[in-house]
Amino acid sequence: MTRRVLLAAALGLPLALAAAAAQGAEAPRPVYVARVEGVIAPSAAQFVTTSLQRAQQDRAVALVIELDTPGGLDVSMRVIIKEMMASEVPIVVYVSPSGARAASAGAFLTLAAHVAAMAPGTNIGAAHPVNMGGEMDKEMARKVTNDAAAYIRSIAEKRGRNVKWAEDAVRKSVSATEKEALRLGVIDLVSERLDDLLAKIDGRRVEVPSGPVTLRTKGAALVRIEPSFRDRVLQVISDPTIAYILLLLGLAGLYFEFSTPGAILPGILGGICLILAFYAFQTLPINYAGLLLILLAVVLFIAEAMVVSHGLLTMGGVVSMLLGSIMLIDTPAPYMRVSLSAILGATGATAAFFVLVMGAAVRAQRGRPQTGKEGLLGTVGVARTRLAPGGLVFVQGAIWSAEASESVEVGEPVEIVAIEGLRLKVQKVRTDSAAGLARPDAPAAS
Repeated sequence: MTRRVLLAAALGLPLALAAAAAQGAEAPRPVYVARVEGVIAPSAAQFVTTSLQRAQQDRAVALVIELDTPGGLDVSMRVIIKEMMASEVPIVVYVSPSGARAASAGAFLTLAAHVAAMAPGTNIGAAHPVNMGGEMDKEMARKVTNDAAAYIRSIAEKRGRNVKWAEDAVRKSVSATEKEALRLGVIDLVSERLDDLLAKIDGRRVEVPSGPVTLRTKGAALVRIEPSFRDRVLQVISDPTIAYILLLLGLAGLYFEFSTPGAILPGILGGICLILAFYAFQTLPINYAGLLLILLAVVLFIAEAMVVSHGLLTMGGVVSMLLGSIMLIDTPAPYMRVSLSAILGATGATAAFFVLVMGAAVRAQRGRPQTGKEGLLGTVGVARTRLAPGGLVFVQGAIWSAEASESVEVGEPVEIVAIEGLRLKVQKVRTDSAAGLARPDAPAAS
């Protein structure tokens, strides 16, 4: 009996150990993927930072950043790179799809990754710093260039990439295709698809702050991180063209509210649009002379609706808005400018709105009332009975009690000069032209 118990225990021990090992084995960890497109602005920095935090909390194998950018703001770029350098989760920057680029700030981000990869038909480089507020003097340009060159050198040295090419990308604005970048040691590999990329980097050792890590990415589940609603909104309004349109909508909404007190909704929408526009402007190089010209254009359009200037005020407003819109964002970077088609369309629409719509509204306000007591003043009616001085008159399809300052015979035209309660004050109309308005065909008193 004892022998059988010992034999069962001896046979069951390996099975128990295997079961315990299976239970204690770590579940396969996923690879997180975040796509960054467009200008590197505060919204992009917020999205990448959030993605990194989520990847670290969920202990992801790696975070893949699919990148396609023309460049962006230096401050936002440095925020992202600081997070990348401090990340315990290996970061793979993958410039994709074909036709994408990692220009300017994008080159810095690619070099800062633990693994840098590009898809066929992509390019990287042209990282020379550009002043978003216009031209710099020579001394300032030299300082900014030296600072950017030193920064990209330190990144390339830390990641073991081509330091000379990295510095040339800043100082000489050199660029490279994916094949040239691979040959020069700027990136680690070229891959056509993401799954192929993950298979190629499987087993690669990378250095994170806590020490070396071996990537286990082959066959790993992919978890795509989608931008939140807040991230999407911030990304949209950070576009210079959208910010410009929000500014015009905000001005129009406030004008509606001030011209029609109590409307409420135009004022609320206008205020929201202006606040969103100002949020976007804090990340853009705004020229305040351009902003003042746009405000002057709005004033000129409003004046045109109220003053007869034979089109001079409208012409001045159009010229002012065009110049102000072009000057509004002062930068040589084309991706940070307001679209010319948007400027022309917005100028035409704004001019038409103020001249036609608001002009008609002002004329309606200044016109003679058509209803109520005020609408009766100055109208011409016909005496239904003899007024001496009181009697009845026929005005606008109704019979009114009236009182005249002089005797008026039946059928004679009278003009209403005042209203007291439900009694009209009238006077005889003596001109033949006015008598034609007196409805001589109105029925006379029997």
